Amino acid sequence: MKTRLLRYLKHLFLTLAVLIPGLILFGLSIGATLNYGTHEHFQDWHNDGPYVFYDTDSTLSVNYVQGNRDDGFGLKADTHNLNQLPTIKCYYPYDSSQFSTSLKETFSIPSATYEDDRPIIAVSDIEGNYRAFRNFLIQQKVVDERLNWTFGDGHLVLIGDFVDRGAYVTQVLWFIHYLEQVAAAQGGQVHYIIGNHELKAMHGNTGSASEKYLHIASVLNRQQHALTGPDAYIGRWLESKNAMERINDHLFVHGGLHPDLAQSELSIQEINTIIRSSYRRAYFPRAEGNDHQLLLSGRTGPCWYRGYFKEDLEEEDVAASLATFGAEDVVVGHTIQHRVKQHFSGKVIAIDVKHPSDHDMDWPRGKSEGLLIEKGNFYRLCKDGSRKQLK
Repeated sequence: MKTRLLRYLKHLFLTLAVLIPGLILFGLSIGATLNYGTHEHFQDWHNDGPYVFYDTDSTLSVNYVQGNRDDGFGLKADTHNLNQLPTIKCYYPYDSSQFSTSLKETFSIPSATYEDDRPIIAVSDIEGNYRAFRNFLIQQKVVDERLNWTFGDGHLVLIGDFVDRGAYVTQVLWFIHYLEQVAAAQGGQVHYIIGNHELKAMHGNTGSASEKYLHIASVLNRQQHALTGPDAYIGRWLESKNAMERINDHLFVHGGLHPDLAQSELSIQEINTIIRSSYRRAYFPRAEGNDHQLLLSGRTGPCWYRGYFKEDLEEEDVAASLATFGAEDVVVGHTIQHRVKQHFSGKVIAIDVKHPSDHDMDWPRGKSEGLLIEKGNFYRLCKDGSRKQLK
């Protein structure tokens, strides 16, 4: 009996010794992490904001959360006329840092195509992790330690999903707003491409947002979806962004291009107009059909499509849709990768990696990466600041 029990335990141990490493490797291969807590600054919401809302046709209010969980939270609110908009400060509690950005009276829709020989840096799927985003830009010399723009006349392309999941979406969005201004002052440009999570935020779908924002909305005496709603300054700013842009023969889109778009007679600008028309109206199949359902669908739309990685596509399918829009390749986020890499003989460059979380303590910890396109060459931008040419 004892011998049989020992033999059983031996087999059990050997089985576990084989299965556990295999399960760990499988988990790592699909981007799984082990969470073992949250950083203590996660609940430090004093001076969180600003949360800016249009009160009337001529005024808006700038709101900051004040207080703490022990004593309770309140608001510091100021009202401003639209013709006398202030410069606002945005605080980050983890390291007690801040930056300032000027509010704008109106938002213009950016161009959808650009032709020049300027360098391009692209990054995607930051998901509310301000520190990871900021530190990556510092490491890659897009900004310096004081957040001054140092990328000259370069293009910084942000390929969607900078919202949801993380606890510092507010800081991330105001940082992009800030970057747009400092880049323009130096001849550079920031391109913020809408992803499926920006769509969800504008649709009022808060299911992927950090629980923090449910509580913040309560302090603001608003519903959570109002934080990016049509009466929110940030909400109207998001409405002005494109879902697809072409820069120097490179197409940038969050999800990808469905092969059926190869038969499209629409321009990139027309596609942006169609998708923008649904920023406040979520797509859902209807019995009478929809002429634009390929673009708006949560399965086939450019903000959602995962076919490059989930479907049995041929290289010719990818090339045909690229040719329709005058592009040699497409840079996408949305579908997580181990590292920035090329697919379909370089026609698809996937840059969604797991960035380190600002508030979760995870194992393994994420490592930010991005893409540099310069003088016809493609480089993987690594966490340590090194650049490795893609081949």
